[in-house]
Order: sequence, then structure tokens, then C-alpha cells
Amino acid sequence: MERLKKLISVKGKQTASSFHKRLGKIMWDYCGMKRNEEGLKKALVLIKELKEEFWRDLTVPGEYTELNQELEKAGRVADYFELSELLVNDALSRRESCGAHFREEFQTPDGEALRNDEEFAYVAAWEYAGEGKPHILHKEELKFEEVEMKIRSYK
Repeated sequence: MERLKKLISVKGKQTASSFHKRLGKIMWDYCGMKRNEEGLKKALVLIKELKEEFWRDLTVPGEYTELNQELEKAGRVADYFELSELLVNDALSRRESCGAHFREEFQTPDGEALRNDEEFAYVAAWEYAGEGKPHILHKEELKFEEVEMKIRSYK
């Protein structure tokens, strides 16, 4: 209830959709399929700035006590800011190219993805620690008993 009141009370000029589009562009440009450390760090700054602007200049017509699709959308966009920061931090912490996530600084001389199985052969789960606190990384080691890990070539 408090969060809904907070979203309604901003009384700014920009819609949740406008913030959503801008956040999506940041993620596409800096945390998409092709990424690098410099861009990921820039994304964190841009996300923080946009999130501050969101809480300063959001407009949500209507009331929190009625069915309000714009308020629902604003709540989702607020959540997307948290998720975006987590995705970028996860990408920064994973210093390798793996699967569809290509870090430009981690590639073979042929331009293939370069994994780092010694450090990153685990499943990651991030725990939310509260507003303004860093997420907590939980790791579960990958164990292969029937198959071997091998680097794929797409050429």
C-alpha cells in the first residue's frame, strides 16, 4: 500500500511507459547479447540516474484505491529498475563469454566465445538483500558425471 501511495504521489510529467522504453534501450545497448566491462559499468550509472529521475518525475493518473493500469505499470517499471541492476551486476561478475552472452574481452583469436570453466562452472542464484544493499550471490557447483564440458565452436 505504501509503495502504491509513493508512486501516485510523485506527480511528475513522464509516464511509466516512457521510463520503460528508456530503461530497455540502456539494457539493449549495454547489457545485450554483445557486452563489455566498460559498457556494463556505464549501464549501472545510467540505470541509477534513470531510476532517480523515475522517482522524481513519474506521473500516474488516478488513485491507488481503484483499478489503475497505469499504477500497475509503474510498479512493474520500478521492479524492472531493480532487475536491470541485478542483471548488469551479474554480467559484470561473470568474467567470461558463455552461451548467448558474449563479453567482447573474452574471446578466442577466431572470435569465438571464451569460457572460464575454472571460475564459473556453477549455477548462480541472487538473493535480494533490501533496498540499496548489494544482492547476495549463492553458487551451486556444476558436476558432470555422464558428459564432459567442452567448448563449442560455431564455425
